[in-house]
Order: sequence, then C-alpha cells, then structure tokens
Amino acid sequence: MRTDRRLWIPACAAWLVMVAAAMANGALRELWLTPRLGDPLARGLSSVTLALAIYALIELFLTWRPGPYTDRELWGLGVFWTALSLLFEFGLGLLLLGRTPADMLQEYNLLAGRLLLLVWLATLFGPWLAGRRRRPRG
Repeated sequence: MRTDRRLWIPACAAWLVMVAAAMANGALRELWLTPRLGDPLARGLSSVTLALAIYALIELFLTWRPGPYTDRELWGLGVFWTALSLLFEFGLGLLLLGRTPADMLQEYNLLAGRLLLLVWLATLFGPWLAGRRRRPRG
C-alpha cells in the first residue's frame, strides 16, 4: 500500500463507513429480518447483503480515490480493512460485550448456515477484484 498519507487517511475513513454499514445492517437484521424470517435465515441473508454492501463501498472508494493501483496496493487495502474489521469485531465482542471466543467463532460455522465468512472474503478480495475490473483491457 502506498506509504503516503493521501491513501491511508481516506482508507481509514472508508473503513469507518464500512463499520457504519455493518452496524446498520445488523440493526436492520435484528429489527426487521429476524422477526419475519427467523434467526438462521435472517443471519444468512444479512451476511450476503453486507458482503455486497462492502464490495459496493470498495467500488465507491476506488472511484473516489482512483489509482492506478498495483496489485500489491490493492491487496494491501484488503488486508488492512480485513485486519481492522476483525480486530474491531473480536475486540468489541470479547472486551465490551463479554462474549466468549467459542461463541464468536460460531458466527463462522458454515454448516450451521452462518455466512459471516462471506463478509471477510468480500473485504479481503474486494479491492483486488474491483481494481482489476477497472484496469483497461489489453
């Protein structure tokens, strides 16, 4: 990732927007989806919509801060945003909400229909995919 602040500061701002989107998504899930669909289906649908929202925000970021970006820079953004997100999620859950690690890891149980892993994959791979999509063909 570029070492100058012209990328780091906007990348942090974009991450804060992603956090706000995740919180809004969670609130909508709890207030609207879960009462109508039940918890398992609501969580799965919410994970898919959040993954799509994260990718859309990444596309907006790359429009707002156009490159050109190298593959290394795009991967750097993905790793940076994913690391911040996981630290935030586990820090909030473990330290502030008093959840156990085992309880938190249940959100990643694909066999139980938990699709939160999609969100992290969108966050990690999104910058590279969006950046590659924007490159001129040829």
